[in-house]
Amino acid sequence: MFACAQTETLLTIKSSGDQTVSRHIYGHFSEHLGRCIYDGFWVDENSTIPNKGRIRLDVVEALKKIKVPNLRWPGGCFADEYHWRDGIGPRDQRPKMVNTNWGGVIEDNSFGTHEFLDLCKMLDCEPYIAGNVGSGTVEEMAKWVEYLNFDGVSPMTAIRKQNGMDKPWKVSFWGVGNESWGCGGNMTADYYSDLYRRYATYARDYAGAPLKRIASGANAEDYNWTETCMKNIGPGRMWGLTLHYYTLPTGNWKSKGSATKFDEEQYFNTMKNCLRMEEIVSKHAAIMDKYDPKKRVALVVDEWGIWTDVEPGTNPGFLYQQNSLRDALIAGTTLNIFNNHSDRVKMANLAQTINVLQALILTEKDKMLLTPTYHVFDLYKLHMDAKYLPINFASPDYKLGDKKIAALNVSASQDSTGAVHISLVNLDPKNKISLNTDLGNLKWKTVTGQILTSAQLTDINTFAVSNKVVNAKFSGAKKSGNMLKVELPAKSIVVLELK
Repeated sequence: MFACAQTETLLTIKSSGDQTVSRHIYGHFSEHLGRCIYDGFWVDENSTIPNKGRIRLDVVEALKKIKVPNLRWPGGCFADEYHWRDGIGPRDQRPKMVNTNWGGVIEDNSFGTHEFLDLCKMLDCEPYIAGNVGSGTVEEMAKWVEYLNFDGVSPMTAIRKQNGMDKPWKVSFWGVGNESWGCGGNMTADYYSDLYRRYATYARDYAGAPLKRIASGANAEDYNWTETCMKNIGPGRMWGLTLHYYTLPTGNWKSKGSATKFDEEQYFNTMKNCLRMEEIVSKHAAIMDKYDPKKRVALVVDEWGIWTDVEPGTNPGFLYQQNSLRDALIAGTTLNIFNNHSDRVKMANLAQTINVLQALILTEKDKMLLTPTYHVFDLYKLHMDAKYLPINFASPDYKLGDKKIAALNVSASQDSTGAVHISLVNLDPKNKISLNTDLGNLKWKTVTGQILTSAQLTDINTFAVSNKVVNAKFSGAKKSGNMLKVELPAKSIVVLELK
C-alpha cells in the first residue's frame, strides 16, 4: 500500500450559459471483432443463456442501467468490408465471408441489420451505422439508407417488408466510411473529402428521417485531415467529423504493454498518453472553429480507450484484454475532457462494448462480469444532457522522478432538477488531494457521493471475484459555510451530487 500525503487546491465552479453535455458523449462501439458480437451480444441458436431472439438478456440489462445513448456498428475496419445485403433475409440463406481484418475467422452474417436494430430497440438507444466506402459503392450505401428509412413504395421497402419490418427504423446517425486514411481505403484527405461529398449526396433524407451524416475524420494528431475535410466538405454537408485516439501504455503499437502487469513507471506513461486527448481535441476543435465558428459540426470521437497487448493465450486478432483500475482512471479522465469540450464534442464511442479492448463487459459462456470501466459510466451517467458548468482550478502535480503530469481532472454539470454533479479524478497513486470548492451563486444544501477505487492500480474484476473494483458510498465531502470541502483519495474517481 502507498502512504498517503496530501496536497490542497481550490476549485471554482460557476453557472454558465446554455452549453449542454450531450448524452451521446457516452456512446459505445460494437464491431464484428473477436467476441464482441458473437459470444458477446449474440448467443448460439440453442444456447441456454437467457436471451430474446439470441440477444443476451443479462448484457442488455447491464447496458440499460448505464443508459447507453447510442451504439456504433458494424465497425471499425469491418465496416468497409461489410456488404449489408449479406446480413438480411433468412439466416440459413445468408452467405458466409472471411473477416480479413480480425483473425481471419468465418463471419456467418447471422447478426445483421435487423438483429442490430432489434438490439438497439432493446437497449432503448440510437443506432449509429457506419457505411461501407472502402469496398462498397454509392448505390449500395444509398439503398441501405432507403431500406432503413423510406416509408414509401420502392424495391428496398418491399424487401424490408418481406423480411418482417413493415415500417422504417428511421436511423439518423450515419457514418460515411471509417478510418478512410487507413484500413478504410488508405486514402488521402483530398480524395476522401471528394468521395464523401458524392456518397453523402446519395444518402438521402427521407420524410421524418433526416440523416446526421458523419465524415470519417482524423487519426490522432493528423490535423491536416481535419483541415482538408473542413475546407473541402464544409459545415453544411456534415453533421459530424470523427477523431480516433487510443491510449497506448508504451506508446508503441508493436509492444503496447500488459493490461494487468505494469509498474508505476508504465502507469505514469499511460496516464501521460491518456491526457494527450486534451491537446488533441483542443487542436482539432481550433481548426474546426476556423471554418465553423458557429460550431454546427460535431467532433465525434467515435473510437477511444486504452489498447494493450491481448491476454496471453488468446487470439491476437480478437483484441481481448482485461480491465483494471488504471482503465477506470482513463475512462473518467477522458470523459471529463469530453464534458469540458462539450461545445464541440457532441458524440463519442468507447472501444468496445464487450470482450474487446477497453470493454464494459466480459463474458465467458454463461458468466458475465462488469469491468471497472463499466462502473465509471454508471457514475458519470448523471452528466447526460445536463447543463455544463465551467471549473477553474490549478491541479497539483503527480510526480515520478523528474517527470510530472496533472494529478487532478474535473468536470461538472447541473441537471434539469437543479442538482449539481461534479466528477473528480485523482491520478496520483500515492497522495490524496484536499479540495476547497467555491460554487459561487449555485444553491445547494446537501452533498452525497460515490467512489471507485481499489488497493492496487492493477486490481481487476474476474469471473471468480467479480466485485473487487466497484462503486461504493463516498463520505469524504462536506458543506462548510458556502464552501464544499472534499478529501479525494489517491487513485480514485469520485462523483458528487449537490442538492
